[in-house]
Amino acid sequence: MEYLLHHKVLETLYTLGKADCPPGMKQQVLVFYTKLLGRIKQPLLPHINVHRPVQKLVRLCGEVLANPTENEEIQFLCIVCAKLKQDPYLVNFFLESKVKTCDSVGSTSHSGALAGGSKEEVVANDTGQAQPPGAGSTVVDGAVHVSPAIPSAAPTDTLGACAAPGPSSNNILQDYNLVNSLLNLTKSPDGRIAVKACEGLMLLVSLPELGAAKCLTQNTALCELLTDRLTSLYRALPQSIDPLDIETVEGINWGLDSYNVKEDASAFPGKRALISFLSWFDYCDQLIKEAHRMAATTMAQSVRERFLVAVLEPQLMQTSEIGILTATSLLHRIVRQVTSEALLEEIVYFLLGEQREPETLSCIQRFPLRHRLIEHCNHISDEISIMTLRLFEHLLQKPNEHILYNLILRNLEERNYTEYKPPCPEDKDIVENGQIPGAVDLEEDPIFTDISPDNALTKEWLSASPPITPDHQRTDGKTEVHKIVNSFLCLVPDEAKSSYQVEGTGYDTYLRDAHRQFRDYCAICLRWDWPGTAKPIEKCNLEAPFFEGHFLKVLFDRMGRILDQPYDVNLQVTSVLSKLSLFPHPHIHEFLLDPYVNLAPGCRSLFSVIVRVVGDLMVRIQRILDFTPKLLLVRKRLLGLEPDGPM
Repeated sequence: MEYLLHHKVLETLYTLGKADCPPGMKQQVLVFYTKLLGRIKQPLLPHINVHRPVQKLVRLCGEVLANPTENEEIQFLCIVCAKLKQDPYLVNFFLESKVKTCDSVGSTSHSGALAGGSKEEVVANDTGQAQPPGAGSTVVDGAVHVSPAIPSAAPTDTLGACAAPGPSSNNILQDYNLVNSLLNLTKSPDGRIAVKACEGLMLLVSLPELGAAKCLTQNTALCELLTDRLTSLYRALPQSIDPLDIETVEGINWGLDSYNVKEDASAFPGKRALISFLSWFDYCDQLIKEAHRMAATTMAQSVRERFLVAVLEPQLMQTSEIGILTATSLLHRIVRQVTSEALLEEIVYFLLGEQREPETLSCIQRFPLRHRLIEHCNHISDEISIMTLRLFEHLLQKPNEHILYNLILRNLEERNYTEYKPPCPEDKDIVENGQIPGAVDLEEDPIFTDISPDNALTKEWLSASPPITPDHQRTDGKTEVHKIVNSFLCLVPDEAKSSYQVEGTGYDTYLRDAHRQFRDYCAICLRWDWPGTAKPIEKCNLEAPFFEGHFLKVLFDRMGRILDQPYDVNLQVTSVLSKLSLFPHPHIHEFLLDPYVNLAPGCRSLFSVIVRVVGDLMVRIQRILDFTPKLLLVRKRLLGLEPDGPM
């Protein structure tokens, strides 16, 4: 080993391998390097007579696609990546700096002198390339350690242009040849080689060295590779794919993209292309998830600018219904699939914008894509409406605080949906009778005459609720839970209900699932530091005009038309509203779920919208002969208990 290091045997082998002399020598050299690095337990890479030839050999890899030595090349590169993963500081030996100017093409323009060395000891970088001034070198245990010069102040576009040196004669270059070689091998026609190259990149992006992360994103074509391939795979998709196919396609895993159409019983046109696109998106997502924070942010921004904005946004903004449906379905699938924090954040900003101030009716078109997507929830095509509502439903389940704040919370911040009446002595006797000043007692409302204390459901809820007090409000200003629950339960009169006539279809069957979902949402929201109680009314700006926001406006409008919409649309609208109601924020609970909140003039809440629907429902019921048996029949058909037939 001492002889090998002292007499630069690896340099000699590299020279023979580069010339491939005798023929087949390159393959043997790669195998030897791979075994040497893989099997020797002692750290070898810090030695200059190891890492210099290793670095040179790295540059030979991936030069020619479908090379006979591709397999050996990828094995060698992966063992180098594994060594760097074990000792991340070693990556600094693989960041090479050189300066090319018009006067010095073909010659080194700067050299870094060894600390304490004479002129004879002046070296270029570990690869024989020049070092810019300021790149310090030290001698430790006889090995030269060259610290990389990272031109962090250099603009990204200049550095990006240098990733593949062109004819330009004045370039500042900082090469990360290990990444460049792996990038070349990801284009290999051999799928196994490409996957191994992707694995190597996965190891490199996760290194904790900031200098390497900067060089990775600024001076290599990694971001371009991710986004260009994502774009080309997206463009290879058919113009129209059935949303159900996009929804249900399985086996999406970037490392196992081995689809065989002959063995697939559920094949559809474009399935191969769809799996390839989703698998590559999965790779981008996992890469960003594993990457150093700085690199992750840069890569995610690149995906947003070069793919989401440049390619996907025009598809979502088009007027062709088939095109909108396919693009929205793919976006929905992407939102469902994404797991990395940085990429999710960029997708959210792409869809909703970064605004956090309250919305006004006049400015809802300020961010065109957000406006268009929310309008699509109310599209003339039911399919587009359902798909867009599902997109928002899945978006709301993502662990990102900006989603809910941008769509809902920023408009409820000042609680200006309430009308505050300071208590006065005349109100005291009203309060003692169980009324909030100015509120309508639902139990006196003619629509709610069917409330009975003997009702089994009412008993069940009351037993789980706090003891009844003469006042609807608790000392913390919140309405008692059992009052709220009973108000919603009794919204629809018994003659318009059919759930109690079919076993197992009452609201109580939803309870267990709702409880689990609520627990999940609470876990997501824990780190968002939401207040436990509503903002004190004295600190709220109640004078500001209230606008519920574009998203809630569309949902409430849809909810108001529930009697005239298809069943599938209604299910999706109520599903989104149910998801919103699960968020444990006091303003959401108050606005969506408290029937006793004193609404300001011109404001509507979820409860007030449903009250209007029920009023309309009771009028329509009168016009239908044999309403109850017909209602029961429809319920059974919807549940699949009865065959479909004429009504």
